[in-house]
Amino acid sequence: MMYKVDNAIIMAAGTSSRFAPLSYELPKALIEIKGEVLLERQIKQIKAVGIDEIVIVTGYMSEKFEYLKEKYGVILVHNDEYLTRNNNSSIYVARKYIKNSYICSADNYFNENPFEAEVNGSYYSALYAEGDTKEWCLDCDDNGIITNVQIGGKDAWYMLGHAFWDERFSERFISILESVYELEETKNLFWENIYMMHLDCLKMEIRKYSSDIIFEFDTLDELREFDTSYVEDTRSIILKDITKQLKVSEGQLKNIRPYKDGNNAASGFVFECNGMQYQYSYKVGKVECI
Repeated sequence: MMYKVDNAIIMAAGTSSRFAPLSYELPKALIEIKGEVLLERQIKQIKAVGIDEIVIVTGYMSEKFEYLKEKYGVILVHNDEYLTRNNNSSIYVARKYIKNSYICSADNYFNENPFEAEVNGSYYSALYAEGDTKEWCLDCDDNGIITNVQIGGKDAWYMLGHAFWDERFSERFISILESVYELEETKNLFWENIYMMHLDCLKMEIRKYSSDIIFEFDTLDELREFDTSYVEDTRSIILKDITKQLKVSEGQLKNIRPYKDGNNAASGFVFECNGMQYQYSYKVGKVECI
């Protein structure tokens, strides 16, 4: 059975703290990659196949997304719980819109347009990992229905990218989510965790893609491999200031990792430069050797 796609839900509420320090200065979804704003590229790909209703769930720096309403006619839904819950809360606040819907992450880069106006059933996109991986790996039956999801595996297909929920799947998932939403143990769950717990009634196929179609950049170092213009021009005011303090180039700042001081928001980051370890505090605005 073919389902006409009603809309796309794009989750853009998180802080993306691993993408430090760029995500401290601007939401990750709004950075420019190869000449295009990441989220705008995804919006244009969705609209290109005739899907006009696009719902973007915001949270962190939500005001930065306001321009998209006029530019692309998108619907913005705010997630007040983006700091205290995982992405199940973004599904929850957008649930009234979810029917035959694409469920997307704002930070995915699609080298080719993966979206379609009609889809033949619920699926989750997947890439293949050769060797060991820490990703969410999938087992499937002979019909391609996902039968098991486990974190970590070897030589396996793993979840990455968008999903499509047909209306029946959506109704079932939202009913389950509403029944467990107030439970303390639900707060830290991805929506995929909840899906994993109910594979018996939430049927979804695997949709396989080659590794050159879907990309996700968790860190600046990963982005630099894809868009080499970021090696010597990170577009970060903070990193440019650090280069002045250390009298180095931006390309010498590597292995950037956030740290937190007792809450869900990053307090700063550590990095390497010429064999030395440094720490930068957002509050103090100063770099120190550690």
